[in-house]
Amino acid sequence: MKCPNCGSWNKASLPRCMRCGTPLRPDPDAEPTWKNELKDGKGKEYIRVDESGEAESAPDSRDQLAQEMAELKQRKIAGASRQRALRAESARRGSAPSGMTIRTHRSVNTFWNVEDDPASTARFVSPEKKEEAESAGTRHDNGAFYDSFDETRSYDPLWSHQEMSSTYQLPRDTRLTKLPSRRRGLRHVVRFLAVLLMLSVTGLAVFFGIAFFQQRQATVKDANAAVVTASILNDLAAHTIMIPGEDGQQIYIRELHTSYIVTGGFATVQVEDHVWYDDYEGTLDETMEVTLTPFLKSASGQQTPMDPITYEISIPLSPITLDSPDSTYEEVSTAMATLSFTVRPGSTITINGEDYSDVVDAETGSVSINATIQPIGDNVFNIAVRSQYCRENTMTVVLHRAKQEIPLDLAADTYTSTNIQRLQISCTTLPGATVEVLSPHSDLDITNVDTTGEFTFYAIFDQIGDNTITVTASMPGKQTSELNYVIYYVPSAAEYTVKAWALTNGGYSELLNNISLRAANRQIYLAAGTITSMISEKPQMAIIDVGTEGTEQLLMVENYSKTTWKVGEWYRLYGDVAGSYDGKPWLQVRYTYSKGEY
Repeated sequence: MKCPNCGSWNKASLPRCMRCGTPLRPDPDAEPTWKNELKDGKGKEYIRVDESGEAESAPDSRDQLAQEMAELKQRKIAGASRQRALRAESARRGSAPSGMTIRTHRSVNTFWNVEDDPASTARFVSPEKKEEAESAGTRHDNGAFYDSFDETRSYDPLWSHQEMSSTYQLPRDTRLTKLPSRRRGLRHVVRFLAVLLMLSVTGLAVFFGIAFFQQRQATVKDANAAVVTASILNDLAAHTIMIPGEDGQQIYIRELHTSYIVTGGFATVQVEDHVWYDDYEGTLDETMEVTLTPFLKSASGQQTPMDPITYEISIPLSPITLDSPDSTYEEVSTAMATLSFTVRPGSTITINGEDYSDVVDAETGSVSINATIQPIGDNVFNIAVRSQYCRENTMTVVLHRAKQEIPLDLAADTYTSTNIQRLQISCTTLPGATVEVLSPHSDLDITNVDTTGEFTFYAIFDQIGDNTITVTASMPGKQTSELNYVIYYVPSAAEYTVKAWALTNGGYSELLNNISLRAANRQIYLAAGTITSMISEKPQMAIIDVGTEGTEQLLMVENYSKTTWKVGEWYRLYGDVAGSYDGKPWLQVRYTYSKGEY
């Protein structure tokens, strides 16, 4: 249907124009405008109208073919009539028959070429005329009857083929030659090719018409469909939904209990992904399919349902990072061990079903728990974390403590790190057991071992960094128990930094030349410069350039301090030599100071 406003052609079932939106009011009695363009006297024409309203006319090839056939038929009838007139005129004047007689027939595609012979020009008549001929003596010498010039009025019509073919046969001595009509054969071929071409064109037109209509329907459907894209809202994952409509219309979303105004052809809706699963009970999958139900809201408040909008969202896992121990499986020999990890602030945490949410640091999200380790083999700790706007994440940590026939434990309040070189250690074992301290120590007190199983000693830390305390307990007839405990020892900053050597004025070259000796003595150095690259994040290992005046002098530094490094930042680092890394000196840094500090 043609739009009265913009002239665009639209589907008859559409209530409004697809281009300008003007209401369409079809008149069933009105004739198409293209019919008025036809004029009387013309043959049939095909009028093809495209979507833009452009009309194109084409003649019907079948009409042209029919017209040619009718003209041929008229020429045949006129020729036969002309032949009859010529023969009648010849008979009237007493002229002899012509030397060649041509007889035509409407349903036979041949003609007979009869030689100039009286017998060959004989005309065969009906049985009644045959009897009259016998009585009149009009018989040829060879027995054939022919029409004398005096019996013209009794001739049968030349085109009465049915009577002739069913009743008479030519004499055997007549020499007739059957000649094909090349013109008529060529015409049949042309006619066949024309019909075949017309059918092919019609088939192609139907095929492309159907394909275009289907594509047009898909385009219209896509144009009316909502557009859903991933976005960010309030720093959280979200989706933006653009619902097409006419400017000024109101679209109500049932799930959001909110109406949206169509502006610029679309009503724009932004939905944070977490609103779909905040109150969800049960186990969440990685993705969730959600559906919005829009309604077109009229001025009177009537709501017309629109097509539902369905899309898929991803649900992130609650973040959790294990800080201690270094892996999810570790062998220990103490009754107490520290579990520490980092989660998002405000997260809910359970360990083996017990709630530990109150120990989460409100600012950093760090968690530290002293776990009791039984000498039973594997001690399993199942950690479950649920952060806001995330699905639950789990982690399993296994601390293995070998089974002991003779119990041997450190006191629960034993330090894991210290800056005191000489530290008192308290232990308990089975009363009457024989205890021995295998690591550097002093002042071993076993006074109460036979009664309570308690004993003490002073551990001496002879190197900076990790120091292992080793204690054994034995009894006749039982397997000896061994306890190994690591304490991290670093002198205080005032004591440590004062021992540092500089890397300037040839210090870097001297370190490279004597790297093995400096590592054996755990020599302390000051490395001041910019972090150029990061090798790993846990533990932090980076490359620092300590060169001056444009000379590059690189060191690999490992972070044991409480400050987190950043690439491109300048620091003053104090560390002891651990060896070499990729041809560069390797320092284990104990203290870090940013520019302007210390």
